[in-house]
Amino acid sequence: MKTTFTTAALAALLGTTALADGHANDVTLQLQWVTQAQFAGYYVALDQGFYDAEGLNVTILPGGPDIAPPQVLAGGGADIMLNWMPSALAAREKGLPVVNIAQPFTSSGLMLTCWKDTGIESVEDFRGKTIGVWFFGNEYPFLSWMSQVGIGTEGGEDGVTVLKQGFNVDPLLNREADCISTMTYNEYGQVLDAGVNPDELVTFKYEDQGVATLEDGIYALEENLDDPVFVDKMVRFVRASMAGWRYAEENVEEAAAIIIEYDETGAQSEAAQARMMGEIAKLTEGSTGALDVQAYERTVATLLAGGSDPVISMAPEGAYTTAITDQAVE
Repeated sequence: MKTTFTTAALAALLGTTALADGHANDVTLQLQWVTQAQFAGYYVALDQGFYDAEGLNVTILPGGPDIAPPQVLAGGGADIMLNWMPSALAAREKGLPVVNIAQPFTSSGLMLTCWKDTGIESVEDFRGKTIGVWFFGNEYPFLSWMSQVGIGTEGGEDGVTVLKQGFNVDPLLNREADCISTMTYNEYGQVLDAGVNPDELVTFKYEDQGVATLEDGIYALEENLDDPVFVDKMVRFVRASMAGWRYAEENVEEAAAIIIEYDETGAQSEAAQARMMGEIAKLTEGSTGALDVQAYERTVATLLAGGSDPVISMAPEGAYTTAITDQAVE
């Protein structure tokens, strides 16, 4: 997400984030979306007492379409946030010094889902087609991908027409787009739930195309990492959170039930959350929470190659630390 912070506004925001209350065991986590199995590890850790066992008092704040986690973090509304790395690195380059302290998701769930009857069988067949793409920072992997394969994004017979897609699958179902952005664990299932047979579709996972960027990392403000009390708190938080993720992976149905218990909207079904959790487990499987530096470098390279308006203009410095996970996974 490209977020602009003026110097004065940034200084004002950062001035409120110094953990002034001094609570060495209180942690507030800002999610990047609503309560769902995408965040099961944290809710399971809360429900199963893993945070309690570490002496932590954890508050989980759901996200939503009108909530920008970097702004919440900057304003002191949370100690840490979950964010996709493109959004986090964009915020860092704009002046908000966020640092990746752990990376529970090792793989990307982002993909394109296309109608097979459009004749799309390979990436080259995207030419002349309309493709739905999420924006707010989520467009950069797609733009980089098209740039790397030499397909323009300004329309025409030799390029693709980019449709700014909302966070739903309507453009595909309504035939407004030949392909749309989906997550393996969410929107793809929504397409199937609408009565579409998987045989009618063809999918292209970003992970398979070599242009995936890291998702759902844990980020803190750089200045707080100079505080040994905060660092100790984060070590305990990451350790308990990863225990939550391992439990959720091994107990999919129970994790789904826990999500439903904490979802105050009542808008989601347990069956849908169980299906989502099954797919999420594939993205967190084997993770210790430690950042794979090669995956980080791949993400940076993808963002730098993101067309005429890349999400970042230079390789960042100090954007991650392994100090937390080095201690958490001992």
